[in-house]
Amino acid sequence: MSESAPPRGAAKPPPAATLRRIERHAGVLATSAVARMDETLPWFRALPADQRSQVMLVAQAGVRSLVEWLRSGGVVAAATQEISDEVFAAAPRALARSITLTQTVQLIKVTIDVAEAEVAALAAPGEEEPLLQAILKFSREIAFSAARVYARAAESRGAWDARLQALLVDALLRGDSSDVLASRAAALGWADAPPVAVVVGRSPGGDITAVLHAVYRAARRARIEVIGGVHGDRLVVVMGGATDPVAIAGALAETFGEGPIVVGPAVPSLDQATESARAALAGFRAAPAWPGAPNPVAADDLLPERALAGDMEARRTLRHDAYGALTRAGSGLIETLDAFFATGGVLESAARELFVHPNTIRYRLKRVTEVTGLSPLDGRDAFALRIALAVGRLDPAT
Repeated sequence: MSESAPPRGAAKPPPAATLRRIERHAGVLATSAVARMDETLPWFRALPADQRSQVMLVAQAGVRSLVEWLRSGGVVAAATQEISDEVFAAAPRALARSITLTQTVQLIKVTIDVAEAEVAALAAPGEEEPLLQAILKFSREIAFSAARVYARAAESRGAWDARLQALLVDALLRGDSSDVLASRAAALGWADAPPVAVVVGRSPGGDITAVLHAVYRAARRARIEVIGGVHGDRLVVVMGGATDPVAIAGALAETFGEGPIVVGPAVPSLDQATESARAALAGFRAAPAWPGAPNPVAADDLLPERALAGDMEARRTLRHDAYGALTRAGSGLIETLDAFFATGGVLESAARELFVHPNTIRYRLKRVTEVTGLSPLDGRDAFALRIALAVGRLDPAT
């Protein structure tokens, strides 16, 4: 009765003599491979002793897996994947964080080069070429296995980084101590490049890791540091090194979902970013009250809406920087604004109301702009001034 044919996709296993020779030379092959790595790869020589020994374990496991793979006839199936994956199971996962995928490919190449050089000594007479082809095919399986190992490590690291960033953003929003912020930022490799500003918008939805990855890509193009987190339906991004926060936020706008994108004020460092985060969140909640707002919009441009929404910091700013400044300036500026707004912004009517010349009204309105930075002749600024007058009269003086 004739022998059954090997499974489809399988090669005939090498003769038993070849397998025995490879098994006898397994230790020598692994040692030779590591010695060649030491000779040809400068970065390998710089590795700590424990990591070099781990690479030796991987090399030895690789030779053993080669024997198993040859014995199975190189069947391309789930069993093949298991055999090649066992090579990297010999070393701890930490090795994948110490050695890059590019460096791992270099290690595989060196090991295969050493195995190729020993084909004549390993193969039974007349089996040199089939063994060489089998080794090359096995190297391909090992390369795929390395890619799987690094892909799993990247996925795990990405998920862990996303959790760390969410914790950091949560700490910012709660106003945790600067020590807590610094330790969590250090774990993420954050370079505290001033100025720092916080951006809040709607999350585009979907996988959080994918959302943050899109933010990182946009940040690299804009050449800034970022830390991001998704909180409910909101995407919160901390930007470092953004000299023009609103303009830089515009470069990140494609990573947000539909709706307003609000940029908090710039602060000198991450440990002061809670102020920026709170302003951005308050602005995000109040932004629907200004349908014509630019997008992105600075949180400071939403002070009237924030005050109406109950943001005490916005009320304090309007009271101090607008109403308080007008009060300190004197010269009838508040009375002039009251008359100007009451008469629908007509200079002559306001002048008659106050029994002064229209030029006096013009001069006082100009002074209002100089004192507050807000022009009563501009519709948006006039709205902010009216809210500031109301807040100043409602809130007790400080």
